[in-house]
Amino acid sequence: MIKERYDMAKQIYGKLGVDTDQALETLKGISISMHCWQGDDVTGFDNDGPLSGGIQATGSYPGKARTPEELMADIDMVLSMVPGKHKINLHANYAIFENGEFADRDKLEPKHFAKWVEFAKERGLGLDFNPTFFSHPKAGQFTLSSPDEEIRKFWIDHGKACIRISEYFATELGQPCVMNIWIPDGYKDIPADRLSPRARFKDSLDQILSIGYDKNKVIVALESKVFGIGVESYTVGSSEFCINYAAKNGILSLMDNGHYHPTEVVSDKISSMLLFADKIALHVTRPVRWDSDHVVLFDDETREIAKEVIRNDALDRVILALDFFDASINRVAAWTIGMRNMQKSLLYALLTPNDKLKQLQNDGRFTELLMQQEELKSYPFGDVWDYFCEINNVPVKEEWYAKVSTYEEEVLLKRQ
Repeated sequence: MIKERYDMAKQIYGKLGVDTDQALETLKGISISMHCWQGDDVTGFDNDGPLSGGIQATGSYPGKARTPEELMADIDMVLSMVPGKHKINLHANYAIFENGEFADRDKLEPKHFAKWVEFAKERGLGLDFNPTFFSHPKAGQFTLSSPDEEIRKFWIDHGKACIRISEYFATELGQPCVMNIWIPDGYKDIPADRLSPRARFKDSLDQILSIGYDKNKVIVALESKVFGIGVESYTVGSSEFCINYAAKNGILSLMDNGHYHPTEVVSDKISSMLLFADKIALHVTRPVRWDSDHVVLFDDETREIAKEVIRNDALDRVILALDFFDASINRVAAWTIGMRNMQKSLLYALLTPNDKLKQLQNDGRFTELLMQQEELKSYPFGDVWDYFCEINNVPVKEEWYAKVSTYEEEVLLKRQ
């Protein structure tokens, strides 16, 4: 029945000039970087202290991963339900120490991530990386912009160490590693001096990048934020700072769609960025009133983000990663829902007759354009998605939830 429904959908889309076979082939080749921190509420393995940096993971659903082995098992379960080949996005606080060894973040080395490389190699995955400038005794109000030179040097050394680790990932796995820098620095109330912290941040970034690295292997990105808990009035790494620094220094701007004012949308920013940057990076999330990192849905903004990537022929220029964490529901299910929804959004965009719609816009035929955009919403997109899942040997529709329920009963609940 799934193949029959797909064949019918293929004919329907074909009348619009859309090749569904080609859409599925393209989708199969799109790699999404899946964030490791959904599995353990951003805890990591290097520190028993609380989350800091304006980050909160709410809820106490049973089954949280407590060890690297548990986290890797959960990732395996998710990947068994998500079509295609993807990447795993690691934070530095997910270093794995063995035989009683410990290294603080300024002393991290590739060997502390060897288990992750082994995990990725066995599964044909890539790895991306993030320095962790939060949840640490030296991550108070400031890190890379700290007026305390000893604190600032510690975090500069951490950034340098992370570049070396990223280069190790790329060398071992044979594909580039995106290393994204984000800091939570800022002030709760109106500052007396906005310039000096940003000048220190700029100098810190200059020092991190000065170590020299293979830019074909390590793609450094810089992520902005409008505000955070405890830094509501002033964020050092603002959008203007990060975009300008990235443009001047030949690194990528990374846009997280939870890191802007509530009326701003990243989907509207992509086309502007593509006019001036060779590549950009995205963290796709779902903000609810603020940067709350809810599970990605198949909603309007996620679809619009995907449309902008596809209609601008920018799959090789936009690097996609997810960033959310929800401890109020089954964490494996949350991952699966988010990953599949990002893929659904990309497929929806691939099944859109973008050239035809663009021509209607250029011709000023706005009534027909609106009509066509609305009619497309009820086209048999779901039948094409179901077929994509079947030919990639992953569960179709909600069948995947039975696997998660069994996994919860047999594995997750026994972690309590």
